[in-house]
Amino acid sequence: MLANKNVLLIVSGGIAAEKIPELISKLTSRGCKIRCILTNSGSKFISTDELTKLTRQPTYQEMFFKNKNDKMEHIYLSREADLILVAPATANIIAKIANGIADDLASTTLLANDKPIFIAPSMNVMMWRNHATQVNIKKILEQRVIPIGPESGLLACGEIGEGRMSEPETIVKYIENYFQKSSDLKSLSGHKIIVTSGPTQEPIDPVRFISNRSSGKQGYLIAHTLSKFGAEVVLISGPTSETYPKDIKIIKVETAEEMLEASISELPSSVFISVAAVSDWRVESVPLNKIKKNKMNEINLTLTRNPDILSCVSKAGSLRPNLVIGFSAETENVIKNSKIKLEEKGCDWIVANDVSDGFGHNTNQVHIITKNNIDAWPKLEKSEVALKLSQLIDNFLEKQNNAT
Repeated sequence: MLANKNVLLIVSGGIAAEKIPELISKLTSRGCKIRCILTNSGSKFISTDELTKLTRQPTYQEMFFKNKNDKMEHIYLSREADLILVAPATANIIAKIANGIADDLASTTLLANDKPIFIAPSMNVMMWRNHATQVNIKKILEQRVIPIGPESGLLACGEIGEGRMSEPETIVKYIENYFQKSSDLKSLSGHKIIVTSGPTQEPIDPVRFISNRSSGKQGYLIAHTLSKFGAEVVLISGPTSETYPKDIKIIKVETAEEMLEASISELPSSVFISVAAVSDWRVESVPLNKIKKNKMNEINLTLTRNPDILSCVSKAGSLRPNLVIGFSAETENVIKNSKIKLEEKGCDWIVANDVSDGFGHNTNQVHIITKNNIDAWPKLEKSEVALKLSQLIDNFLEKQNNAT
C-alpha cells in the first residue's frame, strides 16, 4: 500500500527523534518516498545531513528564500505529498497546529496544507496530561488531525506514564491502514450524488429574511465523505459559515425556490440527499424597499407555502434518483413524525434527527427509517454519522448493481 506514496515527514524537537532513522527505513523499504522538514529544535537531535542520506531527498529547514526564484517550500511540499506525518510531535508543535501558529517552515507548511495530517506525540507524562495540551489535542481532533499514540511506559526523563512516541512499526501500520482505506473508499466512483445542506433564507424585504438555526455542518460532512468514496458530489448549499469541501461542485442558493431549481437541474443522479433545513413558508409579496418601522407597533405578513423539494425529487418520474434520502429535524415524536414524512414525501429513507436541544452541535443521534425498518444509531460525531450513512449508500448501490 505504500509503494509510490509521498509522505512529508516533519521532525520536531524531541528525544524520540532517535527513532526517526528506523521509521524512515521501514517506510522507504515499502516503496514510500519521504521528504523531511526539520525544525530548529529537531536539529538538536538529528542532522539535516543524516535525514538527507536516509531519504535520498533534500531536507528542508529554512523558511525564507535565498533566491527569489526558489520554490515556495511551504506550498509545494504539502501539495506533492499524499500525507503529512509529524514525528516526534512535541507539545509545542501540537499547540501550533491547534492554534494556527505559523512561525517557521514546519508550522507554516502545516497551516497551508490540504492533505491528511498524522502526529506521533512525544513528551513528558505531565506535559501530556496538562490541561493546555489536552485542550490542544481536542482542537486538532476537530481539525481531523489523526494522532498515533502516545504510548505508556518508561520515558527518557525516567518517569513512567503516557508520553512515549509510538514505535516505528506501529506508525507504519497506521499509515498503511490509511492508504488501504483510501483505496477502498473509491467504491462510489461513477455515481453522481446530490446533497442539499444548510438553511434557506426567505426575504421579508431587501434586508430582512425568515430562516432557521441550521449550521449546515452535517450536510457538508456527508458531501465531503461521499467524495472520499469516489462519488461525483454536487453540494447545493444555503447560506452557512461552514468551509466549503474541496473538489466538490458547490451551488450556492438562498431561497427554497432557488434550491429546488438547482436540485432539478442537476438530475439525473444515483442518489439525492435532502439534508437542508428548508423554510416551509415564504412571504407572499416582497416589497422592493425596506419596510420602515415609523410608528407601527405591528406588521402583518402574508405567508405562502414553499415548494417541497424532497417530494418533488421523489416524484420526478424518469429523472428520479435510485435512492432518495430525506432528513427529518424533530423536537417531539421523532419516530412517529418521521414515518409520516417518509410516507408523504415518497422518499426511500428518512434520517430522523432529534433537535430538541438545538442545532449546531458536533454530535447527532439519528434513526434511519425505511418502509420496513427502523435502525437506531447511538449519539455519534457528525463525521461518524456521515461515514456510516455513506457506507449504507455504498452497500445499497452495490446490491442494486448486483441485482441487475
